[in-house]
Amino acid sequence: MQNCVWRKENNDRYLLMNDENKTVETEDKKVPRNYLKDFFKYRWITRNLAFFLFLAFIGVLYIANGHTSDRTIRDISRLENEIKELQYEYKTVKSEVMLKSEESQIIKAVEKSGLKTNKELPVRVKVTE
Repeated sequence: MQNCVWRKENNDRYLLMNDENKTVETEDKKVPRNYLKDFFKYRWITRNLAFFLFLAFIGVLYIANGHTSDRTIRDISRLENEIKELQYEYKTVKSEVMLKSEESQIIKAVEKSGLKTNKELPVRVKVTE
């Protein structure tokens, strides 16, 4: 038994062979499988190529959706600022109109053109038939 070699017969069986290729002893051994190597075989990759392309397409959609939402958020922010500016302008114009429509301001504006306010009270006219 000095020149014996273990040879693999199948996945879980080993044979002890001597120099004349005669089986001397057999032994059942569990060999740890390399699942990672089996996972990335060429045939498996080609079978799942459509799924990989689908995942890539979903990734592109995800990125595009992120860019679209960022652009929408920027547009919303810009429009909110524009609305605030228009509200300030509206309040300013409204206060100017309220100020200019006061009686004292109207009198000052009309005096420049030569018109004066009447100091006498209005007279009621009675019509008899």
